[in-house]
Amino acid sequence: MVNMGLIRDVRTFESLGMRDYRLLWLGQLSTSMGQWMDQVTRSWLIYALTHSALQLGLVSMVRGIPLIAFGAIAGAVADRYGRKAQLIIAQVVNAILNIILATLVLTGHVQPWHVYITGFLTGTVQAFQQPARQVLIHDLVGRELLLNAIALNSAALNLSRSVGPALSGILIQALGVDMSYFIQAGLFALATAWTVRIRVPEYHKAPGDSKHSANQSLLSSTGEGFAYIISNRIILSLMVLGLAPVVMGMPFVSLMPIFAIDVFHGGATTQGLLLTMLGVGAVLGALTIASMGRRQTRGKLLIAGAAGFGLCLTLFSQSPLVLGAAFFILLAGFFNSGYTSQNQTIIQLLTPAPLRGRVLGVYLLNRGLMPVGSLFAGILATFLGGPWAVTVMGTSCFLLAVGIGFCVPSLWRMNSIPEI
Repeated sequence: MVNMGLIRDVRTFESLGMRDYRLLWLGQLSTSMGQWMDQVTRSWLIYALTHSALQLGLVSMVRGIPLIAFGAIAGAVADRYGRKAQLIIAQVVNAILNIILATLVLTGHVQPWHVYITGFLTGTVQAFQQPARQVLIHDLVGRELLLNAIALNSAALNLSRSVGPALSGILIQALGVDMSYFIQAGLFALATAWTVRIRVPEYHKAPGDSKHSANQSLLSSTGEGFAYIISNRIILSLMVLGLAPVVMGMPFVSLMPIFAIDVFHGGATTQGLLLTMLGVGAVLGALTIASMGRRQTRGKLLIAGAAGFGLCLTLFSQSPLVLGAAFFILLAGFFNSGYTSQNQTIIQLLTPAPLRGRVLGVYLLNRGLMPVGSLFAGILATFLGGPWAVTVMGTSCFLLAVGIGFCVPSLWRMNSIPEI
């Protein structure tokens, strides 16, 4: 048995000492593992069915479209209805979709259109999972432990990103695509069992909020979230810091084969090393931020982390040695995970509770924007080559962070976050 008293004594894992957050965290680990396994398994399946490189990109795009199309609306639903119920329903539907696809593969009836339809539906339910889960973090731990809890949540995401694809590959090789999807369904079922046990504190709205929400359509309610973001200079700046690097920086991962094969004259092992170092750095960055404990994040630390991410991408792209590149990519993962944890914490602390789901719904569009960024990265690499494409991407992220620091001095000077 895990000694919960010991967990509470270790500041890095302080939030895990709270039963309900621990259940939510375990659910995050399970669902994120399933999502990363799905990304690998779905790509493998569509290529096995079609032998088309184009369809590899198309199936990824179809899976990402709902994250962009429904993310903000999902946030409005999370503000209006029960977040726990929304999360449970989404996880159950995800498990059912995995079982359906696994059964089609097992029986030999699977067709490419099955892969596309289930991919679109999977992306849709994931769009509704994300804001509900993120707002629940604040509901369960409160202001004091929010930074610690979000950082630990980021650690779970990055750990699953490192382990999930490898696990999926092993399962496909040893047991087949169908068993990979059955196991993914089991992960979502396990997450649901944990989520059901969570006790959510009563959500207290300000006087008049319930009446106001009831009189609004979902589209009007979603528009209110966008209006709040645009009208608040700091929130808008944080949104830019959260969304722009996803298009401008993180898609460098899609160019990793160029570095592994053409730059460092290696193969799959070299690519695996570089991606592993990125994941290790991200986990270390999240745990470092979690170690800040109850202290609030600071604007200078946030902007320095965002700038550090861009700078390390640039240094990685121009490194002549694979070990140097591995070091800089580790630092890039460290800075990226650290600043995104702080970014989301500040957004949650500054946003009024009735708007929190809608604002986070917009913020979490970053996961759906990755395919757009990968297309942008591919175009740059076509004209400039892989290393110079990543140099442009990293430098853009660095200049963006520095520019926000100069243009929004109130964010740079922020040392504490007022009560909402």
